[in-house]
Amino acid sequence: MAAPEPEPDDAALFREAIGPVRVIEAEAPAVEAPKPQPNTRRHDEDEAEALRETMRQPLDALAYAMGEVLEFRRDEVPPHTLKRLKRGEFAVQDELDLHRMRVDEAESALRVFLGEARRAQFPCVRLVHGKGLRSEAGPVLKALVDRVLRHRGDVLAFASAPAAQGGTGATLVLLRGA
Repeated sequence: MAAPEPEPDDAALFREAIGPVRVIEAEAPAVEAPKPQPNTRRHDEDEAEALRETMRQPLDALAYAMGEVLEFRRDEVPPHTLKRLKRGEFAVQDELDLHRMRVDEAESALRVFLGEARRAQFPCVRLVHGKGLRSEAGPVLKALVDRVLRHRGDVLAFASAPAAQGGTGATLVLLRGA
């Protein structure tokens, strides 16, 4: 049942009772600055431990022991995600070329690049390391990439790129979201 319409006298009495009305302009809501990304102490400790661990493994032994194709996935990553990565089905947001770098330069550049990619929330990046065909010690940069990526907690999976994206001379990396 609908409410009855007010009588014309009731509306006039109401306007007389409240007096003149003025419109109040609403203020625009304050814009909040985005919250900074956390930089936790545990993350820094994990990075330091990963660095210490990588220094304990000899590069040459790892380079010769590993096969031609790189691939790795954390237990939390489904196997079909690794298959999609190996087929190059993820869009690459950024790339780092390690060619012609010394091992120490490449490791430093790799760590900085991965940290920046994670902060930029890039889910997939490409690392170009070459196949190591001209190196007397074998694929040293490729071994370095394999070793560093396996020890980083922000790396979910990685695999050698498909032929059209560099083949075994490049690695595609899936990073954990920030």
